[in-house]
Amino acid sequence: MTIAAPTAETRWRCTLCGNLTRFDVTRSARVVEYLHFDLGGESKVEETEVLSETLESVRCRWCNAVDQVELVPRPGADAAEQPAADEPGA
Repeated sequence: MTIAAPTAETRWRCTLCGNLTRFDVTRSARVVEYLHFDLGGESKVEETEVLSETLESVRCRWCNAVDQVELVPRPGADAAEQPAADEPGA
């Protein structure tokens, strides 16, 4: 089972225990990295470009459930998209 990544409007929630904050994520990524080597031969990644990424599984850290994570709305996500009633144009 694959699951979508959270967005600005959604977050993950474990359907078994209700956890909203701790997950172990297994993902595959294809990236291009710009490595800078110092004169001693030590490298440092200075730029990363993600070409593709796949979430393979999400496991709840609290109850250890696998594939029991769902996307739910973030609190206040709807309010952030709409202007408040006292703002001009509302």
